[in-house]
Amino acid sequence: MNVKNTLISRLAQARGEFISGAELSRQLNVSRNAVWKAVKALEAEGYAIESVTSKGYRLSEQNARLSAEIISAENTAKTLGGSIIVLPETSSTNTYAKALAADGAAHGTVVAADTQTEGKGRLGRHFESPSGKGLYMSVIIRPKFDISYAPLITSAAAVSAAEAVEKLCGCDVSIKWVNDLYMNGRKICGILTEASLDLELNMPDYAVIGIGINVLHTEFPDELKQRATTVEDESGRQIDRNRLCGEVLGRLEHYLDAIEARGHLEEYRRREMLTGNMITANIGSETIVGRAVGIDDNANLIIELDGGTRRNLVSGEADLCRIKK
Repeated sequence: MNVKNTLISRLAQARGEFISGAELSRQLNVSRNAVWKAVKALEAEGYAIESVTSKGYRLSEQNARLSAEIISAENTAKTLGGSIIVLPETSSTNTYAKALAADGAAHGTVVAADTQTEGKGRLGRHFESPSGKGLYMSVIIRPKFDISYAPLITSAAAVSAAEAVEKLCGCDVSIKWVNDLYMNGRKICGILTEASLDLELNMPDYAVIGIGINVLHTEFPDELKQRATTVEDESGRQIDRNRLCGEVLGRLEHYLDAIEARGHLEEYRRREMLTGNMITANIGSETIVGRAVGIDDNANLIIELDGGTRRNLVSGEADLCRIKK
């Protein structure tokens, strides 16, 4: 690790406390002038670092730079985030991560980007990913559980992201089945899980969990303004994307470890916003109308149709599931 990377890692680990130039010089085994030069180089790259005479240096709370070193310092997971790749730009973090996974990347590898030019949503839709405004991340997992639990991955990721956002901004976050997070009735996050299956072992070879969270104020295109929003716009708080990424990883590891016990479903059901409402859903060429009455043990949406019959909607087959106006 070079001086710049080691320095930003030390500042991140200090969690807002000042570290003197002399102490940093000792920790990094370089001169104080080399520390000063590294600080200036980091500032030129977009890091916000405070410098106070007789106190030293600290990472500013206003730091807006996405950084693997800062994410690592904020990450409480033991296996997720062992390797973190931060890109200034990519077509899609899921596309990038899938290529890494196919090449043998380790369980827990994380890819995050400052912007995506071809951000991916469900069913081939585009996910708007303006530069510096959101957390666009993908996590490679190599599950040890049976393939029958694979449909629960997305719902576990949804609960993880909802809890992480809520902790940092202090506002309620709801889940719209199956993969969207909402604040005050508008979308702040989408999740896309893509998997490669090992049919011989009857378990996923790997899965890539893509999470896109609208964090900072954004002027969305006209077609999105009515249904999309950001955490900042709804809560009034500018939360740190690095800290948010670390919070997501810690919670995601917890819920994935408990996936066979369906440890996240109670929280998922509590947050799910379609239940209790009349909804419409497109299933292939068919449109159905019914009342959403709950979430089953595989995270499928249970719909009660006219006449009282029930139908469990699988996430892969349901499109545009909306509350009926």
